[in-house]
Amino acid sequence: MIRRAFFRHFPLFVTSLALSACATQATPPKPIAATPTAHPVPEAPPVARLPPIPQPPERPVAPPSVTDAAIPQAQRIEAFVDYTRQAYNVDPQRIRDALAQAQYKQNIIDAISRPAEGVKPWRDYRVIFLNDARIEGGRAFYAEHRDALERVAAETGVPAEYIVAIIGVETNYGKITGNYRVLDALYTLAFGYPKRAPFFAGELAQLFALIQEEKQLDLFALNGSYAGAMGMGQFMPSSYRLWAKDGDGDGRRDLLTHTPDVFASIANYFVVHGWQRGGAVVARATRDADAADLVLPTLDPVYPLTELAARGYRPQPGEPTAEGATLLSLDGELGKEYWLGYRNFYVITRYNRSPMYALSVHQLAQAIRAGTPTQ
Repeated sequence: MIRRAFFRHFPLFVTSLALSACATQATPPKPIAATPTAHPVPEAPPVARLPPIPQPPERPVAPPSVTDAAIPQAQRIEAFVDYTRQAYNVDPQRIRDALAQAQYKQNIIDAISRPAEGVKPWRDYRVIFLNDARIEGGRAFYAEHRDALERVAAETGVPAEYIVAIIGVETNYGKITGNYRVLDALYTLAFGYPKRAPFFAGELAQLFALIQEEKQLDLFALNGSYAGAMGMGQFMPSSYRLWAKDGDGDGRRDLLTHTPDVFASIANYFVVHGWQRGGAVVARATRDADAADLVLPTLDPVYPLTELAARGYRPQPGEPTAEGATLLSLDGELGKEYWLGYRNFYVITRYNRSPMYALSVHQLAQAIRAGTPTQ
């Protein structure tokens, strides 16, 4: 991830972004607790929890010497040069020469400060991606690349429609991959956005490492989202370096337009973050009339269905089940909607941390699959 264009929608990696192309280790979940109501209710007692889904280590972030806004920028840039040299063995003069050509863009700061999930309820967010044009576009894209997609699906266990849906949500099937120069985006956010400077300065350093490894990439011509994500699947530089795959064995990993690499890399991102072959993703849930509102502290599906049912939330008849879940409460067209997110739903949120993003990917994937004839 993901996260990348997902910052248009979130808050990317996913991340975040993100944000957010932006894997992090799962944090230990807290006990389920009832949210305050007009008549306060006692905190729900602790419940048995399942183990969290193992995640890759946190991606490196830049040190305070690079990101502390109280330090003059010239000093921070020199600290960044030294950090990138030590961490990734990049020539210091090459870094200085590149940063001398980087441009601060205020519109990038403006864009990242207003993520879509912060202002749109589910009923409005959903229709951005669940509409006839996006669904038909996904079916056409699937048909065009069917052999390659299904080969990756067979190898990895990630269904082809989810790979297509990620590309559909991120870039409208490769039509909108971003027109910000990645160097400018990451430079702006690393040195002009203190709130997340450690992450973005870390990604800027990863960009220099990526350019050094993938010789086909031109640092000054590389465009992407305002958050620095690139290509059809909107990978951040660290995601590109860590989890991109050479899908056709040509000796390079090209995630900009080369679909064999794009498909293999998105699937690999899911696998690395815990995708379970054949596993359930999400289920529509019912709520008992006397159930208290529940706000769970994690999207990690660590809560047994029996425990959630005891608090009044259970899968609707005919919906899939799994060992553990998390609970989503969303504002739908007809009022509150309740969803149980399972392991594979959690994996989608590693691409972008927004549950609305993940549910959009799932529903778009299902709509694409429903209109795709079997062979």
